[in-house]
Amino acid sequence: MINYDLVSLLISKNLTISCAESCTGGLVAKNITDVGGCSRVFYGGVVSYANEVKENVLKVSPSTLEKYGAVSENTAKEMAIGVRELCKTDIGISTTGIAGPDGGTVEKPVGTVYVGFSYKDELIAFNLKLDPSLSRDEIRNATVSKLLQLVYDKISQSY
Repeated sequence: MINYDLVSLLISKNLTISCAESCTGGLVAKNITDVGGCSRVFYGGVVSYANEVKENVLKVSPSTLEKYGAVSENTAKEMAIGVRELCKTDIGISTTGIAGPDGGTVEKPVGTVYVGFSYKDELIAFNLKLDPSLSRDEIRNATVSKLLQLVYDKISQSY
């Protein structure tokens, strides 16, 4: 399972990680902390459903939220930076999206989920564009799996 492989890789590379979550509601942190020994690399996380938490705790710019919305590439990036700085970890990761079954719009349908990754001067985020017919749980679980795989791939290839 990717969470075990990721924790092992983080330990072997002596890297620490933290997460900022919106649509996954703590599921990223749960998957990481399911692994024994994770306390050597996982420092913490923030579940930031409300924009006020994104702004006040994660330091997402109010102008970013106003211009792009909470569900956006820009917000995912700022969340990843914010949690990395807050928790003083090497890596910060984030999730923000619309898991459904409602809440979607024409511009941002259910399944629109952005994930972010911040490490030193590298900052990436992208839309997973998950199938809107998936259930809420399926969207949230797919988000976690894809994000943890992304982090694993980035670390194993680059650091």
